[in-house]
Amino acid sequence: MSTGTVKWFNDTKGFGFIAPSDGGDDLFAHFSEIQADGFKTLQEGANVSLTLPRVRKAFRLQTSSKFPKSKSLRHSA
Repeated sequence: MSTGTVKWFNDTKGFGFIAPSDGGDDLFAHFSEIQADGFKTLQEGANVSLTLPRVRKAFRLQTSSKFPKSKSLRHSA
């Protein structure tokens, strides 16, 4: 499991980027992949944990204990 920080997320456009803690490329986050009730957004600066598959075309996102909702996102490679 990897960790990262939400760099920014534009609520109007419905996307943003997450900076992985391992220093890899930023990950694209689109609102359509957020698995949560209500308005789908991410908070800038939120610490998240990511489960990345081998191909890194998709990942599961879980926010830190400050933000208990679990979210699933994909990014384009």
